[in-house]
Amino acid sequence: MMLHHPVKGALAMILAGFVFAVINTLTQILGANSTIDSASVALYQYLFALLFLAPSLFKAGLKPLKTQHPWLHILRVGISVIGIQCWISALIYPIPIWQGIALIMTSPLFATLGAALFLKEKVGFSRITATLFGFCGAMIILKPWSEDFNPVALLPLAAALCWAIYSLMVKKLSSSESPTTIVVYLFILITPFNLLSVLQSSQFTSPDIMQLGYLILLGFLTAIAQLAIAKAYNLADAAYLQPFDFLKLPLNVLAGWLIFQAQPPGRLWLGAALIIFSILYITYQESGRRNR
Repeated sequence: MMLHHPVKGALAMILAGFVFAVINTLTQILGANSTIDSASVALYQYLFALLFLAPSLFKAGLKPLKTQHPWLHILRVGISVIGIQCWISALIYPIPIWQGIALIMTSPLFATLGAALFLKEKVGFSRITATLFGFCGAMIILKPWSEDFNPVALLPLAAALCWAIYSLMVKKLSSSESPTTIVVYLFILITPFNLLSVLQSSQFTSPDIMQLGYLILLGFLTAIAQLAIAKAYNLADAAYLQPFDFLKLPLNVLAGWLIFQAQPPGRLWLGAALIIFSILYITYQESGRRNR
């Protein structure tokens, strides 16, 4: 039974956003000061996160491993790993943190379109219009028509698309699988998929002591962030928590400004405002539909 503690839930979501801002900043620092490739970063980061989360996973026992859809779990984790690889590749490249985070926020917009196309949910004209406004915001941030446009900037959008597909698959699985089963399979399967990506990469690097320290810290922070998100959704409703999730944008902008002196252009806030407005409207409509 879900406990309803909205203030604690909001604080847990804000904590997750703060920790993710630290993770993103550390990843860019690691990329700027070493030659380690993104596939290796993803492998070690989530391997160490798995080790830190192992006590919680063992505590759940073998019961969560019972599933009616093993191949669906494998597929969703594989798609999630593609998103992780795209995101870390963008950070290592590096693209500006403010740009990456703003584009990652389009994931619920992709999910809305996916729900209409694949889950056959009724998505009205107003929600489609809001979704299009959100993507207009993303185009304002990307500015693909400019001469200095770099295709690498599309990687966060690719990650957002992958994570939208992942969320739709979780939504589909939730009708027959427990939340614990969904989380356990994610962390059990994510390391083999990341290992497969590394084996296919010709740029695999073994981390030195400095890099290993960064990767252990990234793994620890990833575990903390995941636990904070899980706790937030355990304490409060998802629609209520959505606005607090938007705080990740200013938190990452602040981190980029403090560490890299990266000042975002004015178009960021216009584009982000369109994305945030669209997501809030879609969330409001979705909540009303469920209540009805």
